[in-house]
Amino acid sequence: MFAATNASPRALHSLANAYQQIGLETATTNATPHKLIELLFEGFADAVARARGALLGRQIEAKGRAIGHAARIVEEGLKAALNKKDGGRIAADLDALYAYIGVRLTYANLHNDLDALDECARLMEPVRSAWAAIGPQVTAKAQ
Repeated sequence: MFAATNASPRALHSLANAYQQIGLETATTNATPHKLIELLFEGFADAVARARGALLGRQIEAKGRAIGHAARIVEEGLKAALNKKDGGRIAADLDALYAYIGVRLTYANLHNDLDALDECARLMEPVRSAWAAIGPQVTAKAQ
């Protein structure tokens, strides 16, 4: 029924990327600002997991792309979304954490350091969990 069943691995990868892009576009179309940040956290975790797999598989180019994606999420997404003017100590602490994670991602990439990559995931997890936990409160306030 579908031509993809006989497709090459490269074609299947292209189809998977298209599916992922459509899923992302669908998720972001009507997303609240809170949900968008949640999606950034999910994207970061996914990028670090891809980098980890590529590093273990000695796929240097894929590792570099995945770490670069994770770094862009931190710098251009999470860090850029901070309200440093009104966010007080929490925003300042998150800014410092995101800067540190950026440095560690660069180190992990340059030195193929799995421990540095794992450290980034461990450091981000409590922030992601806390953000997800406040979601119902944010939704209730918005209504």
